[in-house]
Amino acid sequence: MKKIKNWGRQTLAALVMCSLGGLAFSADLVIGQVAPLSGVLASTGHQMVVGGKIYFDSINATGGINGAKIRQEVVDDGYKVADTVRLTRELLARPDVIALFGFAGTANVTQLLTEGVLQAGGAALVAPYTGGESLRNPFNPWIFHVRAGYAAEADHMVQQVTTLGMKRVAVMYQDDGFGKAGLTGVENALTKRNLKLAAAAGYERNTDKVEEAVKIIKASDAQAIIMISINKPSAAFAKQYRESGGTARLYNISVVDPAELVKLAGLKNVHGMGISQVVPYPFSTSLPVVRQYQELLKKYAPNEVVNYTSFEEFVGAKVLVEGLRRAGPNPTRAKVVKALESMTDFDTGGITVSYSPTNRIGSRFVEVTVVGSTGKLMK
Repeated sequence: MKKIKNWGRQTLAALVMCSLGGLAFSADLVIGQVAPLSGVLASTGHQMVVGGKIYFDSINATGGINGAKIRQEVVDDGYKVADTVRLTRELLARPDVIALFGFAGTANVTQLLTEGVLQAGGAALVAPYTGGESLRNPFNPWIFHVRAGYAAEADHMVQQVTTLGMKRVAVMYQDDGFGKAGLTGVENALTKRNLKLAAAAGYERNTDKVEEAVKIIKASDAQAIIMISINKPSAAFAKQYRESGGTARLYNISVVDPAELVKLAGLKNVHGMGISQVVPYPFSTSLPVVRQYQELLKKYAPNEVVNYTSFEEFVGAKVLVEGLRRAGPNPTRAKVVKALESMTDFDTGGITVSYSPTNRIGSRFVEVTVVGSTGKLMK
């Protein structure tokens, strides 16, 4: 994976090719990806990159798209908002970057909208790893979501909790755009059912300092706790809450990796945790897209394991590749945006994704899985 430091010569070469042969910037279709490869979300960022890479590699192995190879260029933002903005600006300054793929973080991507970075660049961002409402409403034409939003996930979890007869629900959340989006989702879902939050406690972004949140929520005597948090703070909360004698049913939003939670918190502390999911179960082989994902993972990334994160981004890569195909042999950023929004009922192999000129939420699928007695997820 190439870094973006030395892109000056590449850009110059691309412009020379343009003037000589009338090519659209370069022979390669360059996809820019900003991902958290260091910091608290590093394991998730790695899986995000892998999910896209195995599909792009498979497309390149069969001749590419309209004769052009896909080049996935990945840079690390460490899950830091300022770095996401800076690196995205640098990517979009390059004429050979045709589209963006798989960024992470509600606050990070929201800042790109706030500062007009995506609008100025005119490139599609496909399959960001976030369900934040601020990226969906008000409508913006640049982001093509593959996943349902956090509001839908929160509603699904609250529905399950209340169906089980639990009425005292607390929320532990990351104190930023991501966590607050989930918190609002839970509050709205409870209001719909004439219930109020038992407690809400935040923790500081890019830390796993959750001691205060554990105290506040333990004191509320909640029957269920919905966590809107990433791997390390989720694991820290589960461990500290259980070790302090907390017995509430634990739930978490889809962005966590259960294997990482088991590793960090210990199985006894996360056994029985419910985790909402926005793509189908990737561990079975019931859907063609799951079988394809598993086969390509084994072929192109044999040391990696099946998980929800890489599978979600694999589906996102399929969506992006279809958009590139539809954009024709000399794609531009604008053509890719138009091609993506023409994708009505696109079947990725058992998962259908739909966009239109007025809709950018490709799927609204949600289900809840549970961490089983062996640490594996069960449906």
